Amino acid sequence: MQVVQTSPAPPPPPLRATRFLTDADVGSLADWPAAIQALAAAYAQPIDPACVPPRAMARGDGIWLRSLTAVVPGGYLGCKLISASPRAARASYLIALFDAGTMALAGLIDGNQITGLRTAATATVAVDHLAPRRALRVAVLGSGFEARAQLHALAAQRAIASVAVYSPNPASREAFAALFEHRGWPVQAAAQPQDAVQGADVVLCAARARGEQPILRAGWLAPGATVVSIGSTLPEQRELDVDVLARAHSIVADMPDEVLHDTGDLIAAQAAGLSLAPRLVALSRLVGGKAVARAEPGDIAVYKSVGSALQDVVLAGMLLDRALARGVGTDLPVSIAPVAK
Repeated sequence: MQVVQTSPAPPPPPLRATRFLTDADVGSLADWPAAIQALAAAYAQPIDPACVPPRAMARGDGIWLRSLTAVVPGGYLGCKLISASPRAARASYLIALFDAGTMALAGLIDGNQITGLRTAATATVAVDHLAPRRALRVAVLGSGFEARAQLHALAAQRAIASVAVYSPNPASREAFAALFEHRGWPVQAAAQPQDAVQGADVVLCAARARGEQPILRAGWLAPGATVVSIGSTLPEQRELDVDVLARAHSIVADMPDEVLHDTGDLIAAQAAGLSLAPRLVALSRLVGGKAVARAEPGDIAVYKSVGSALQDVVLAGMLLDRALARGVGTDLPVSIAPVAK
């Protein structure tokens, strides 16, 4: 009897070391045009809800941990973890990326700047599809990191005719105006929020009012205005007046179900008797040309964001690929090893 010799299975290919990117590494690799382009391409494709499940949050006494996961077709599998203590005013962000072919841990990335990048870049994708095709009159409510990022991103994509900024702190709004003056923009620091909003094509809301009371009122909005709300993402947070949502022809959302059920603005509006679900439009349907946000040019459109792991993983993957090509970051001496299952 002839014995057939079988060759042992070839060993798996050697795994590339896990690349760690610091916050400084992310800053050296990122730019607004590339971030906006990557997210516009991602949202132009149909998104399987199974690839971007709802976020989860664990809460303790004055602390919380949020997790967001996504599978990007043709890209990485990823998870972002956010640990935060509102009481201590501290937070940390970590993004883990896994190779879709080997399941190896490809990268660990400080997610601090990516969070700001993805929020502002995704909002810019929405505004680009919602705002008129001309130089835009912009109002900014807020003067912090998110507000600055929103304006930087929008200016990278669209021409800006004028900017008015309001912050409850006079020194903060003056500093915000001074920061952007070097770009040659006519930036005005407004003493009242309604003064900033008057006549604006786009209203960027990136500041919740003290006591979680709305900072934007419907009566201030010009016909055809586009409202961006990114500052209130939890049930206890408020940014928009109920009447803003009553007046909106559509509410474009990055995560429609979470926006509807988990944000204080929409919770309050539904408690006041508004039916919002029929007016919700998924951002992917808007960008993909499957939905429109206005029936008439004078209709108000709202873009409401809670953030999505799709945004985090798309941008983190782009930055990791850049880092590997440019030799940026640090290879970890050890990592986890995929196992046979």
